[in-house]
Amino acid sequence: MALERFEITEKERIASDEYRIAVRAPRIPPKAKAGQFVIIRPDEMGERIPLTLMDFSDTDGTIEIVFQVVGTTTAKLERLEVGDCLEDVVGPLGRPTEVESVGKVVCVGGGVGIAALYPIARAFVEAGNDVKVLLGSRDREHLILTDRIEELDAGLEIATDDGSVGVRGFVTELLLRAIEEWKPDRVIAVGPVPMMRAVAMLTKERGIPCMVSLNAIMLDGTGMCGTCRCEVAGETMFSCVDGPEFDGHEVDFDMLLMRLGAYSSEEEESRKLFAGNADSYRHPCGEGA
Repeated sequence: MALERFEITEKERIASDEYRIAVRAPRIPPKAKAGQFVIIRPDEMGERIPLTLMDFSDTDGTIEIVFQVVGTTTAKLERLEVGDCLEDVVGPLGRPTEVESVGKVVCVGGGVGIAALYPIARAFVEAGNDVKVLLGSRDREHLILTDRIEELDAGLEIATDDGSVGVRGFVTELLLRAIEEWKPDRVIAVGPVPMMRAVAMLTKERGIPCMVSLNAIMLDGTGMCGTCRCEVAGETMFSCVDGPEFDGHEVDFDMLLMRLGAYSSEEEESRKLFAGNADSYRHPCGEGA
């Protein structure tokens, strides 16, 4: 039996250090839903990392994922081109977003988390909600996927740290204004942990339900290893099987931040080791794949 070929069919640089790739994985799109993710491995000796599904298509059997180059594995992904293959793609994993008709929904995204927010916002629009999307970025160069979000039947507001797009400031300032003037029934936040924590605090103070998507360190994706454990409402949860979305008012963000930095020294050492061979790195699709 031939091995499945997870071939890269599209690659696009969407920011200085962020890329969108489409990968052929025909078994995943028929079961995929907003909020879910895949675990990929670039080569036989590579590590497994989780990446949220940005989009998925039954028509051509591809999935789209966005990654930011921050470590060895994403540096490897940066080196791959159309026609190369990933060693493994496993999914869809995680619990999908609970999408229902609730009325007014604010979707808050920051950084590469915008890619994960896009299918969630689309799902809430398709469910008949009045949706407002608020995006935050450090500058114009790092603001991604606005073209796709503009195609949704949703309002869009943007805040950048330098004021190069939208208003100058943080996305939480847009959220505060939306809360006061628009009075949303639910808020969804995906992005950097400090941003999600700030969104959770603002909504908790005002009694607005808030869901956040946790970007915990992950290994097997089945709940067996415990690597992605987090604390929610005083209980240990695993973001791979209990999440990745949780009630933002109940998440222990301090614990999450501590765990995200647990392997920073090892990550730095790995990056240095890979840097010497980066120019020659490729993982072409094998003849027998």
